[in-house]
Amino acid sequence: MQLKQIFVNGGRLKDTIEAFADFGRTENNGVTRLSLSEQDVEVRSYFSACCEELGMSVKIDDMGTMYATLEGTEAGPPVVIGSHLDTVKKGGRFDGVLGVIAGLEVVRTLVDHGIKPRLPVTVMNFTNEEGARFEPSMMASGVLSGKFDRAEMLKKKDPEGTTFAEALEASGYAGEAANRIKEATAYLELHIEQGPVLEKENLSIGLVDCVVGMACYEIEVTGESDHAGTTPMAMRKDALFAATDLMTELRRKLGILDSELVFTMGRMNVLPNIHTVIPNKVIFTVEARHKNMDIVHTVEEILNGLPEELLGCTLSKTKLWGRDTVWFDPAICALVEQAASKLGYSSKKMASGAGHDAQFVAGFLPAAMIFVPSVNGKSHCEEELTSYEECEQGVNVVLETVLGIIAKE
Repeated sequence: MQLKQIFVNGGRLKDTIEAFADFGRTENNGVTRLSLSEQDVEVRSYFSACCEELGMSVKIDDMGTMYATLEGTEAGPPVVIGSHLDTVKKGGRFDGVLGVIAGLEVVRTLVDHGIKPRLPVTVMNFTNEEGARFEPSMMASGVLSGKFDRAEMLKKKDPEGTTFAEALEASGYAGEAANRIKEATAYLELHIEQGPVLEKENLSIGLVDCVVGMACYEIEVTGESDHAGTTPMAMRKDALFAATDLMTELRRKLGILDSELVFTMGRMNVLPNIHTVIPNKVIFTVEARHKNMDIVHTVEEILNGLPEELLGCTLSKTKLWGRDTVWFDPAICALVEQAASKLGYSSKKMASGAGHDAQFVAGFLPAAMIFVPSVNGKSHCEEELTSYEECEQGVNVVLETVLGIIAKE
């Protein structure tokens, strides 16, 4: 079966993006829509109504994840398009929601052109991807993939003390475990890049082949507190001086490992944090990310090889967490690349440095991701912006990929 080339309605896509942003829109044109909040419940109802207008059936699983399905002419594993509707506090209008809207617009376009897909097309909205209200992030996809224990996740509390279980029940979106997705022909997730690369290189589409591996360590340096004015420099055990020497050396060693390695020393506590007292303890984190796990392991070797003593201070290190690189399905990635090429959009293969539901989904479904540019790399803030034209191009890539899949006999 050969399907004609069709495109999404760009004007409608723009209107849809803005309509979804109205649920939790902030004064500075961002969005605050925490998982299972009043705003999240409202946008879920709106999404459900949009899907039902298209003749889609909507089901909910036991973590509140939504599945809206347009039936196919044949029974078979669906083509799934998904992401999330929740945001961080004062987040943007595109992060997460664009992937859900992409699925909605793909179905709308099929209906517009009277195309009945050979296979079912399902649009998913994962619950609590951001983890901004209930930690950890990617909670529902983590449970779905077996990475997280559901009973433990239900106990998680928000800052006000409400458990996830209580919020889920109150939302009206506590569904059945039987509705969990178990198989799919493909899972596609469109997302803003959340970084500056595509814009800087003047490219339209990111062909995401993996979510990078990472390791995060906590380094603790212990010295002695003494008076800042009466203790000679040669007699000090200054934990902050030792820590800054360590950080400088780590920056040098990690900086020459590989050009694609990113590393961050993002949290630092200095004790007792008094300007007249020599610091007796410094605790800081080192996080590193790379798609090649050999590089990540080399970073860990460097961290574990730090000296036990420096400038009279003692050192200890603890691994807080880590993850292996998740590679997406090569066949689905190839279809996405073919779609972008057929549409004439400039593109490049790239890795995702941030986590997404797709990385958990990839553990049991053939999955791929598509990126569109982020202006100035901004994300998780009200300044987050991707042009409507670039959003349209991304959704067209999803549409063309879906058409390629459902056209196959």
